[in-house]
Amino acid sequence: MTDEPRDPIAQTGIDTTIPHSARIWNYWLGGKDNYAVDRAAGDAWIAVQPEITTIAQTSRAFLKRAVTYLAAEAGIRQFLDVGTGLPTAENTHEVAQSVAPDARIVYVDHDPLVLAHARALLTSTPQGATRYIDADMRDTATILSGAAEILDLTRPVALLFMGVLGHVTDHDEAHSLVRSLLDALPTGSYLVIFDGAEGRAEGDAGTRAEDDYTDTGAMPYVTRTTEQVATFFDGLEWVEPGYVSAPLWRPAHVLGIAGTTPQAPEWVNAFAGVARKSEVPSQG
Repeated sequence: MTDEPRDPIAQTGIDTTIPHSARIWNYWLGGKDNYAVDRAAGDAWIAVQPEITTIAQTSRAFLKRAVTYLAAEAGIRQFLDVGTGLPTAENTHEVAQSVAPDARIVYVDHDPLVLAHARALLTSTPQGATRYIDADMRDTATILSGAAEILDLTRPVALLFMGVLGHVTDHDEAHSLVRSLLDALPTGSYLVIFDGAEGRAEGDAGTRAEDDYTDTGAMPYVTRTTEQVATFFDGLEWVEPGYVSAPLWRPAHVLGIAGTTPQAPEWVNAFAGVARKSEVPSQG
């Protein structure tokens, strides 16, 4: 691995002397779109919490299972992926359109590095559509107006937050932005979240890793407890098995994904869930 960036990165003007969360995640996933400074920040986290690389890989596996379920079983044809990060293998649109070629996907991120890659790599099937919106996840009005250009917001949409809500360190603010987007989507829509860990205590490995990570100059990330993340799903109808350790959410053999071997999934301290926005009960 060298520090020579690929062409899309070279044109962004990104400061490669400061660790970058998308590139660090790319490093944990075994990708090549990262620099020495990113690997140093990633290694600082690994030194305290070695399972972070497993957690990163777990997130991609969960994304594939969740999107496959939504497209194949729930009949969802529209996806809004907020905080997408650097495109890698088996992105949301690739998984969804492999099941339903007419699926329409909108990605949201506010990062010139991600934008450069998105323009180069986020293509679509002829029957479907893929779009990238350059917006901060806190700017829900811009997200919704941009999404409405290719999504029909009167029809169900899957709203995804894959390991990004911790960048909004204030819990109330994070809760508000999730609800603002979800409230704009119709009944039959779904919320998908990969985030959170079991009860955290000051000084535990995860907390120390977050502190050391922030000290490298990377954008802070706060991992919430499972109880905190579960509040984002308030009022929604869980898809079984609910909010669980991510490998335990509908393991591959449950969906019958081709090429997988049934085996008992291993628990990791990273959680995920999918829930449906159901009908509002009638009054009287």
